[in-house]
Amino acid sequence: MISFSPKIKIKKSTDEEAVIEIENLYPGYGITLGNALRRVLLSSIEGAAPTSFYIKEVNHEFSTIEGVEEDLIEISLNLKKLRVKLFSDEPQTLTLQVKGEREVKASDFEKNPLVSVINNNLHIANLSDKNAELKMDVRFEKGTGFYLAKERRTSKLPIGTIELDANFSPVKIVNFQIENMVVGERTDYNRLILQIITDGTVSPLEAYEEAIKILIDHLEKIRFKEGLGAEEDTFKVLRESKDINSIPLEDTELSSRVLNVLTKHRIKTITDLSKTSIGKISKFEGLGEKGIEEIKKIAKKYGVNLS
Repeated sequence: MISFSPKIKIKKSTDEEAVIEIENLYPGYGITLGNALRRVLLSSIEGAAPTSFYIKEVNHEFSTIEGVEEDLIEISLNLKKLRVKLFSDEPQTLTLQVKGEREVKASDFEKNPLVSVINNNLHIANLSDKNAELKMDVRFEKGTGFYLAKERRTSKLPIGTIELDANFSPVKIVNFQIENMVVGERTDYNRLILQIITDGTVSPLEAYEEAIKILIDHLEKIRFKEGLGAEEDTFKVLRESKDINSIPLEDTELSSRVLNVLTKHRIKTITDLSKTSIGKISKFEGLGEKGIEEIKKIAKKYGVNLS
């Protein structure tokens, strides 16, 4: 078995940037760990982002507002840059209401104890007339990665609600480089130098720790437990796992047609399935009796009560 005793040094640490050195890595493991950490840091760290906004008497995203220099497209682009800390798993809404000739900034949003705006100086719009008025409600949600608005849409939105593409990731940049170093009589051990830059909603060191936990969790789930062989029934392994609820529905025997309908309604895992009911599912468009029976069969197999 490969053995090594890594040494970790924090060369720089601020609210938005950290440089971490990991020394004494076995040859080749610098790039192995560097690539894995970079991919997880950029794709899997949870953050919050604005997902939609509402302005009264505005019908579509190409509208203009009297007394406001920017059109809705420009305002949308500015809102996408909002970075917040969300202290709730449920979506939250911030309200902005300003009047008169002035610049509108993120600091003008009304306070909400569950939402903390990080970039308060962010420009939102310019009001060019003393009688101008701008009022909007912006919805924030938690998530990971980047999603186009059309990918998240599950139903028709009220008139005046504009959906936004959402970049949930709090990690902006991850760079790494590998250096050779001397360990004992060998000169080919690796030093991994990792640079992490975030938007300030999560510290780089917190993001680093979370990425390691995610990797450990995934590796633990795919190893064979003691006494189990590769020929063991797949579901038996999953059933004995503590995290059965996190199993994606696409890994079950559900047909593609049923999966597409459930995904459209944000039901993607066993956990999501357990939070709904057969009455609600029966109303989904595109599901016939056969599809509902498929879902009942899977629910029973995984111990989910859909009553």
